[in-house]
Amino acid sequence: MECNIEENLKKCNCTYEPCSRKGKCCDCIEYHWRMGELPACFFPDDVEKTFDRSIRKFIETYK
Repeated sequence: MECNIEENLKKCNCTYEPCSRKGKCCDCIEYHWRMGELPACFFPDDVEKTFDRSIRKFIETYK
């Protein structure tokens, strides 16, 4: 499957501006998983803006 960066960027809610992985979902998911986190798109906008991408925060958000 080929990555469509332009289409992915339309759906990406990441507010971290220097991010080099925006629109590259496979790279983003791999990076965050290695860090013990989830990517921005797993969170609603108000939670994403806190930059707390922890699995704990994800569970708290959707409890």
